[in-house]
Amino acid sequence: MRLFALSNFKDIMLYLFPALLFMVVFGVGLAYMHFRSAKDEARFKTIIYRFPEGIEDRDAPFPLIMTLIIVGTVIWAFFYILMHGLLGVKI
Repeated sequence: MRLFALSNFKDIMLYLFPALLFMVVFGVGLAYMHFRSAKDEARFKTIIYRFPEGIEDRDAPFPLIMTLIIVGTVIWAFFYILMHGLLGVKI
């Protein structure tokens, strides 16, 4: 049992909200994944480079959902470290 009950609540919020936010963003990203333009389809089919092992490189668009997840993880990690530093808690 911790000395301060609020520390338990703070830790739960730091674990719960990023997980819930990830699930919502990932679900929305999967739900709207099928909306693509004609230009995207052409980029999927055009082969830019062929590697010697038979792997083909294309200039396909990077999924928006993956961009949001990566940026959100970096922002959360930055603020997590910043808040621990400001509150004087040892990591």
